[in-house]
Amino acid sequence: MTASIYDFSARQIDGQDIALAQFKGRVLLIVNTASQCGFTPQFGGLQALHQRYADQGLSVLGFPCNQFGAQDPGADSAIASFCQRNYGVDFPMMAKIDVNGRAADPLYQWLKAQAPGLLGSEAIKWNFTKFLIGRDGQVIRRYAPLDKPASLAGDIEAALAA
Repeated sequence: MTASIYDFSARQIDGQDIALAQFKGRVLLIVNTASQCGFTPQFGGLQALHQRYADQGLSVLGFPCNQFGAQDPGADSAIASFCQRNYGVDFPMMAKIDVNGRAADPLYQWLKAQAPGLLGSEAIKWNFTKFLIGRDGQVIRRYAPLDKPASLAGDIEAALAA
C-alpha cells in the first residue's frame, strides 16, 4: 500500500528518473499539462506561483499529457522548449505520461484515488487538473482545469504554514 507521494518516482522531461522523496517536506502542486490547449496560458500562472513560493517550500511539477484532444503531441524535448520559450517555465517538467486508462501512470492512479473529482469520479477530465500535496506527502485538494493558478494562493499559503 502506498503511504504518500514520496513512494513514487517520475521520469523528468530530460529522461532522468527522479524519486519524489527528494521533495520530502515541501508542498507540491502537481499538474497535468498540455502545450496546445485553451488552458495552456496557465503555464504563466504556474510559473508565477513557483517564483512566489519556491523559497517558502513550494515545488510545482508539470506532467505533460496527450490524452485530451491530442493537445500535447510533441516529443518531450519540444514540450520543454515550448514551455521555457513561451512561459519562462523553470519548475520541474516531467516526461509525457497518461493520466487515465490502463496505462495511467501509477502516481496519477494514486492521486485520483486520494482526491476524486466531482461526484466521486476519479478520472481526470482535462488538461491542467491540479493536485495540492502537503508537506506530509498527502493530497490536500484537487482543483479543476478552470481553477486559475492564482486562485490557489490561499490554499498554498495555508499548506506552507502547516
